[in-house]
Amino acid sequence: MTDVRVTYDKTLNTAYVYLTEPQARVKSARMYPCDPVDVDGMINLDFDEQGRLIGIEVLAASSKMPEYLLQSAERLDTEGA
Repeated sequence: MTDVRVTYDKTLNTAYVYLTEPQARVKSARMYPCDPVDVDGMINLDFDEQGRLIGIEVLAASSKMPEYLLQSAERLDTEGA
């Protein structure tokens, strides 16, 4: 199984799942929000210029993602740094 980079900011309760090579610096060309009613929150899908999915932003992450994944994520807030 391939490792996927996940970052988490507990203060903002946001997480980001990177679907690119760990060293790649790919910029998002388009962002598509999922319908917040259907997913009971906000999840944004980021795509590169070729239309490939490069990342997933999850707001209200603590209620949308497994706890073990958030605990093992790279922390962006000062509490986890």
